[in-house]
Amino acid sequence: MCDSCGCEPNAPTITIYSPGGDKHSHIEQTHTPKQIQVQRDLLSGNNSIAKRNRAFFSDHNIKVLNLVSSPGSGKTTFLTETIKRTTQTISVIEGDQQTANDAKRIKATGTKVVQVNTGSGCHLDAGMIARAIKQLQPEDNSTCMIENVGNLVCPALFDLGESAKIVIISVTEGDDKPEKYPAMFHAAKICIINKMDLLPYVNFKLTTCKRLARQVNPELIFFEVSAINGAGMTKWIDWLEDN
Repeated sequence: MCDSCGCEPNAPTITIYSPGGDKHSHIEQTHTPKQIQVQRDLLSGNNSIAKRNRAFFSDHNIKVLNLVSSPGSGKTTFLTETIKRTTQTISVIEGDQQTANDAKRIKATGTKVVQVNTGSGCHLDAGMIARAIKQLQPEDNSTCMIENVGNLVCPALFDLGESAKIVIISVTEGDDKPEKYPAMFHAAKICIINKMDLLPYVNFKLTTCKRLARQVNPELIFFEVSAINGAGMTKWIDWLEDN
């Protein structure tokens, strides 16, 4: 899992190197590794905040969708095109390690957006969302979109208080992504297959991708879209506005 964020859900193994030999010698020391198990729930704090987030969203009738994907899937373009096409009131929490590039693209649509930069962090967590919501102040009876950091591993583990996770994959990626990153596809409610306009030019088997995804999540709902030319977006918008 991730070494920097400590998001391993199971008890981690920590290797401690203890210097041995003559403590006064500056010539040579041996290091004997010892392993200990640290037993603590690394997600309990996050889940507690996520529960409060969810209660806030429910009280204000705010639908929150957590968009997750690997980098380069077309997540931001899909989001901006969704904003342009829907009649719903949308606000956005934009997550990236650095820059406000994507937040600027979202703001250009006239949408309220708050940028969250995680630095070396590989995902958003519930505490970040709680702080961002105070700044964003989404309207009651609206939809809030969270664009997570590009990563198909750690965001699967972190509950943000969202209504649903939406995993976005593009046909320029491998069709075996659901098999390689099953936790994310298991956690998601919706799978957007993006860049369908490029399907004739890449070695991506749509049936393989769907079959592998349904092996880990038989209830997964698929939308095949091209955010660039708009193909398939109407069906997605219909779902968004009806659910």
